[in-house]
Amino acid sequence: MGHLNYLPNYLYSIAPRKYMAYMLHNFKKIPQIQTLSPEQIFAIEVVAHILPFKTNNYVVEQLIDWNNVPDDPMFILNFPQKNMLSPEHFDRMAGLISENADPVVIRDTAHEIRMELNPQPDGQMERNRPIHKGKPIRGMQHKYRETVLFFPSQGQTCHAYCTFCFRWPQFLGIDELRFAMKEADVLQDYLSAHQEVTDVLFTGGDPMVMKADTLSVYLDAILDGDLPHVKNIRIGTKALSYWPYRFLSDGDADTLMAVFRKVIRSGRHLALMAHFNHPHELQTEAAEKAIHRLRQVGVEIRCQSPLLAHINDDPDVWSAMWKEQVRQGCIPYYMFIARDTGAQHYFGVPLHRAWKIYRQAYQKVSGLSRTVRGPAMSADPGKIQILGVNEVDGRKVFALRFLQGRKKDWVCRPFYAEYNENALWLDDLTPAFGKEAFFFEAS
Repeated sequence: MGHLNYLPNYLYSIAPRKYMAYMLHNFKKIPQIQTLSPEQIFAIEVVAHILPFKTNNYVVEQLIDWNNVPDDPMFILNFPQKNMLSPEHFDRMAGLISENADPVVIRDTAHEIRMELNPQPDGQMERNRPIHKGKPIRGMQHKYRETVLFFPSQGQTCHAYCTFCFRWPQFLGIDELRFAMKEADVLQDYLSAHQEVTDVLFTGGDPMVMKADTLSVYLDAILDGDLPHVKNIRIGTKALSYWPYRFLSDGDADTLMAVFRKVIRSGRHLALMAHFNHPHELQTEAAEKAIHRLRQVGVEIRCQSPLLAHINDDPDVWSAMWKEQVRQGCIPYYMFIARDTGAQHYFGVPLHRAWKIYRQAYQKVSGLSRTVRGPAMSADPGKIQILGVNEVDGRKVFALRFLQGRKKDWVCRPFYAEYNENALWLDDLTPAFGKEAFFFEAS
């Protein structure tokens, strides 16, 4: 089973911008699209000029319930919706498209709008990029002491795009907004110089779009280097959801399993950080078989997702997803808060409601599912968990703590913020009890 002919993956590797143009020109050929109204199709076209759009036949045929469109969560997860842009931004782009404006004008306008959507949130470009031998390394992030994120250049696309993705600038072909790196020897050299690093996370995009031999080159840089301090290798991927055939029937699927076995035989822990946003993604025959095969090899699968309005903002959805993950031998890991970028206004869930959803879902599962942590914000200072809403001296406050921080002393440290029923992100919160700043702001 391969990608739909009208959505050729190879075009992206040649030129991301040309791929996006091709995608916009050809998505109407998807047979199921004919069930949509002309207004809905036009809205997809308008939004996709600004936010990246990519799909494949597995998503279209096996994940989306076209009888429930436009409300189907898998449809919303993969196809741009009008309200993912502000009315001002939508009308501005819609007007240009309707007028058949010069493509250069459309391109420049799209870029201007993107720059207003906080394309690189939480210090990713400015604060997370490491310095090695006096030079910044473009394809890595080193925010937390023990963990390095590595962005292999061949893995900076995905089998299909999530409409909420906080790394949407990776897919636009805009060099100044992308993290990417080819040099495996630079990774090896950096890790050798940083003995504190125990974990390397391969991320993107999706490293699972790479050929097994290409991935092996990067992994061998760790396995064959003198790096005994690197104990854990993680691979962030949506492939189990959007293209499980990567682990089953792709031409090099067996080679990929051999690569994974090599990592495990080296004595290192290998974890696939799987992105599942809805229980339905776990319930296809291909997904279940792929999970089973990975577990047979010895790969651990940890599952995470943001909490998303219109897709999974329901405790019953989360409890069902966690139960299914455990049934298939996966580990529920994180419930995140939708990041402050892109279409956050569309997907964001107020923090007080996020905590209630997490708590209600948590109450519905056994201890095997209670490995999950959340709801958590991957914000500039670190991963911050909402512990709950408390009342102190008659005032409602948020209780929070750091699960991870830029400074290790912040970890597990509780703190309080004034209750704000409209808060979607850390920046919407103010310190409780009359304090002028949170403790980490004064550090």
